[in-house]
Amino acid sequence: MKVKSFEFNLRELAGSMGDFGTLFPLAIGYIVVCGLNPAGFLVMMGLANIVTGLMYRLPMPIEPMKILAVVAIAQHWTPSMVYASGFAMGVIWIVFALTGVIGWIAKVTPNSVIRGIQASLGVLLAIAAIKMISTWWTIGIVSIIIVLLLRQNRYAPAAIVLMLLGVAIMFIKGQFQHVSPPSFSFPHLTGFSLEEVWQTLLLAGFAQVPLTVTNATIATSSLIKTYWPEKAVSERRLSWSQGIMNLIPPFFGGMPMCHGAGGLAGQYYFGARTGGANIIEGLIEVAMGLFLAGSIAGIFAFFPTAIIGAMLFLVGIELTKFAKDIRADKDLIPMSITVIVSLTTNMAYGFLAGLTAHYLIRFISRKKG
Repeated sequence: MKVKSFEFNLRELAGSMGDFGTLFPLAIGYIVVCGLNPAGFLVMMGLANIVTGLMYRLPMPIEPMKILAVVAIAQHWTPSMVYASGFAMGVIWIVFALTGVIGWIAKVTPNSVIRGIQASLGVLLAIAAIKMISTWWTIGIVSIIIVLLLRQNRYAPAAIVLMLLGVAIMFIKGQFQHVSPPSFSFPHLTGFSLEEVWQTLLLAGFAQVPLTVTNATIATSSLIKTYWPEKAVSERRLSWSQGIMNLIPPFFGGMPMCHGAGGLAGQYYFGARTGGANIIEGLIEVAMGLFLAGSIAGIFAFFPTAIIGAMLFLVGIELTKFAKDIRADKDLIPMSITVIVSLTTNMAYGFLAGLTAHYLIRFISRKKG
């Protein structure tokens, strides 16, 4: 049976909303704290989604680079620093793709470590989700029930029902009165200095690289093989797209972007099966950037956090399920070490610890043999 490359229906629309849990909080921070122009932010992200959907013909999440986003928001970076960090990441990923470095890293990374990274991400997402749900337990629990009942429904997919529920709550609470009315806005040219490129690399860029290698590249490629074995996407190809999507948008107000296993799991969990999901999401984001740039920060800020948390929680649980593939003792140890170190420090250290454990076990086994 031939797998379709593009579908445009309610299921794909629902799937396109599957990774909103990671987007909303960081988007608010970038726009409100760092002062990014919402028009450039959304239009560039939308175009990246459309191009990626056309290129891969699969759901392929476009997400903020998380370490960069968290540091930028915490340290109140200027917009030009955010753009400079994105450009720096673009250069790094193009170099990784050109030299084949990313392929070599993927080749030496065992499946046990990949599953450990995915499980770690799932736990971290679930923890973050519980904090979001705790802002309104009743709506959070109701949202989880809605997902469990309607996730597979063709006519009322859970993600769409939850988005409508959130809008209805905002309307009932009168929060739309505090949101600016629609108006047309267009992305403008932006810039940065080479000094800012180096500065942001030192502040957060170099710390971002291992996370992007593990989660956005290796783990995403592995997840695609799990979901669509007949449409495998290499780590090198993902490196190319992450490089290109960060070289151009910084000059038009775009943030640092990457792919991500969590976002892909979210899209798939809520129904995305084709590149149509990316195109739908991209068109929505472009329209929001052009017509709702002045309103979007208010909409994101007032939308019930507990609903987004409920979606994120179930995606996190879904990611941990892939760990059941690992059964052999020699693989369970590296996976467990990857998870423990990732959760107690960060995923970059977890990746290195799991890799070390894997090759140490292999070395000891050869010595005994």
